[in-house]
Amino acid sequence: MPIRARRVPRPALAAEESLLVPTGVPRLLALLREAKGGLLLLALVVGAGAGLGAVAFRWLIKTFTLLLSGHADYSAAAHTGNPHLPWLGKWFVVLAPVVAGLLYGPLVQLFAKEARGHGVPEVMFAVARRGGKIGSQVALVKSLASALCIGGGGSVGREGPIVQIGSALGSTLGRLVRVAEDRMRVLVACGAAGGIAATFNAPLAGVFFAMELILRDFTAESFGMVVLASVVSSVIGRAALGGGPFLHLPPFAVHHLSEYALFVVLGLLAGAVGVGFTRVLYWIEDACDFVWRGPEWARPAVGGALLGGLLLVLPQMYGVGYPVLENAVAGKYTVVFLLVLLVGKIAATSLTIGIGGSGGVFAPSLFMGAMLGAGYGAVAHQLLPGSAGPVGAYGLIGMGAVFAGAAKAPITAVIIMFELTGEYSIILPLMAAIVVATGVSRALSSDSVYTLKLRRRGVDIGETPRDAPLAGRLVASVMEALPDPLRASAPLADAAEALARSRHGVLPVLAEDATYLGTVTARSAAEGLAAAGESPPDVGSVVHLPRPVTEETALTEALDALVSAEGAGLPVFDASRTRLVGWITHQSVLHALHRDTVGGSGAETRNAPAQVGHARD
Repeated sequence: MPIRARRVPRPALAAEESLLVPTGVPRLLALLREAKGGLLLLALVVGAGAGLGAVAFRWLIKTFTLLLSGHADYSAAAHTGNPHLPWLGKWFVVLAPVVAGLLYGPLVQLFAKEARGHGVPEVMFAVARRGGKIGSQVALVKSLASALCIGGGGSVGREGPIVQIGSALGSTLGRLVRVAEDRMRVLVACGAAGGIAATFNAPLAGVFFAMELILRDFTAESFGMVVLASVVSSVIGRAALGGGPFLHLPPFAVHHLSEYALFVVLGLLAGAVGVGFTRVLYWIEDACDFVWRGPEWARPAVGGALLGGLLLVLPQMYGVGYPVLENAVAGKYTVVFLLVLLVGKIAATSLTIGIGGSGGVFAPSLFMGAMLGAGYGAVAHQLLPGSAGPVGAYGLIGMGAVFAGAAKAPITAVIIMFELTGEYSIILPLMAAIVVATGVSRALSSDSVYTLKLRRRGVDIGETPRDAPLAGRLVASVMEALPDPLRASAPLADAAEALARSRHGVLPVLAEDATYLGTVTARSAAEGLAAAGESPPDVGSVVHLPRPVTEETALTEALDALVSAEGAGLPVFDASRTRLVGWITHQSVLHALHRDTVGGSGAETRNAPAQVGHARD
């Protein structure tokens, strides 16, 4: 009996369609979440929010500094009293960190514990392991806590807080719109870039800080979105804070080629200082953790008394200390005092973080670099007065080199020093010193000042999590049998038939002596035949050499090689890379994942090699 389709009245169909197609606010959210232009609009909104947040944060720091010290920047008014409390004289600096700690300690402990410390590692962890999710309350808590800490004498910077503030804004907007994880990460990076751009009037530095340290990804789409956010944030920052360079320094130039040798030596010293600062920072933090036995909310206040004692002896450590930095680069301090300031900054910043303070380590690393560079330049000028050049040039280059040594971010270091100073004449020596400092830093330590904090928690953002489906898997466990190879001397027209029959449209290519030359794909063969003239091409003319994969290569690394390969499969070498032993494809990886899901993910299944069938293409 034939089955008749029931006729549905048109109004009923319209009613069903109205239920399926969102309208109003849900439709707008869907467009922002899925449309190509949606991410662009969200990036612009995040950039604007980060710019406004940076302006507000700068205002909070200025306000709390005036309230707690009575000066716009107490580091420039050393050993003077607080005009609000004249009867205390210079002794008020002992109480200022204590009062600030009493305010921000409970605030952080109750509402956002991740606001403690320098902030950037938390953002890196959120991007690498939590899909970019950061609590919405972090922006407000971090703003207040860091402003109170810096205003109360904490010897930390404001770049870490503003990165965390901007990233929290981006993550909050992404969760409201319910974007996918890949877009959420981009929005977090947009917030970080916008915060740096507006705070330091450095849009390029904001972009590369976010790409090199936060996102760790240079795809065209993410780079474009981060640039847009940085531009919008920088425009807002310049409108509110002015458009001049962040640091006002006299012009410098390199007059002798022999100075480059001196800059290289400075890079060696700066790399060691960057690593030394990182180790002292966490050593003091460990010491504070070992000694402290009271409630965490009271730790900043009690520890603030120690910090206050240090500020009483060395008031130049109060707050960020940019006036002191500028004086050092201008050559206003002796070599001995510069060394005292260098050691004092390492101690003051480490103590501020160790007692539970909230602030960044970027500005302190610039401060240390300026002291190291200016002292080194003064000594060089005394020993080689005819060829050493001005002291200030060494101070500027030392700033970027120590930051590169601590953060292992050479691109960001070069760009940010150029934008902070507006001085192009130091680019070449700056690049040389930064590369050397980064190399020394990597030779001495595998972690940066940011990643070491995560590694101490057992997190390596450069590795696949242990509970990930492919963690611990090797290529040997999923590879297939090697398909029949092609000879490089064979006519391409003859090879086209074999490629057409192959399952994945790609085959290995061998020389006449059986030496592996690479792979050839159906696409490259077709393009070669289409472009052929009178003489027919051979297989060797269209060979592509992909990234080598061995049977001991981690499966996650092999997947990266597959993504970048021209074809859908890759040959697998033995451990010595002298003999082909198999073949890997996306299908074989999926088959292994399916087998783990259905049959369990125990040690036997995870480590045993896959059954290699007769997968002759």
